[in-house]
Amino acid sequence: MNIITLSVLSLAMSTDAFAASITKGSTLKNPRILSAIKLGLLFGCIEAIAPIIGWLIGSAGADYVEAFDHWIAFVLLVGLGVHMLLESRKKDDEEELAPNTKRSFIATLLTAVGTSIDAMTVGISLAFMKVNIYLAAAMIGLATTTMVTIGSLLGNVMSGWVGKKAEAIGGIALILIGCGILYSHTHA
Repeated sequence: MNIITLSVLSLAMSTDAFAASITKGSTLKNPRILSAIKLGLLFGCIEAIAPIIGWLIGSAGADYVEAFDHWIAFVLLVGLGVHMLLESRKKDDEEELAPNTKRSFIATLLTAVGTSIDAMTVGISLAFMKVNIYLAAAMIGLATTTMVTIGSLLGNVMSGWVGKKAEAIGGIALILIGCGILYSHTHA
């Protein structure tokens, strides 16, 4: 997997956290840069750890599925992409919260973990390819940190028109990456 594909993958992995941060930012009257950076780092660290966990899980079984590993990566990535597309079409319960509703650290942490499940699934897929998992995890974490920081700062402005579209774009990107993996392994 080349650096461009890893970059697209990293951005795709950050889109659901970006959407969540826009929702969080829309509840803040005056978002502060330090708070936005802390939120970005929380989401980014969790999002960086998740693909490593998935990679470890996938690596444990990689020898047993080597002949059809590209199909597994394809199914996981396309399935996740379709799921993200479907989620982007749903109404978000958090969007209905009052602007002054405060969320606890635990709720924010659970949101960060919830948005990182897709990165763990991608980590499983990456175990079947020749990918430096630490580079991929660092890129995913950096992209997520950046996107969440921006999303929480601009939440008031962007909440109505960007959040779900970003998740849909991320889903499309995952579908294209999954198709590219299948194509490269079946036409090599």
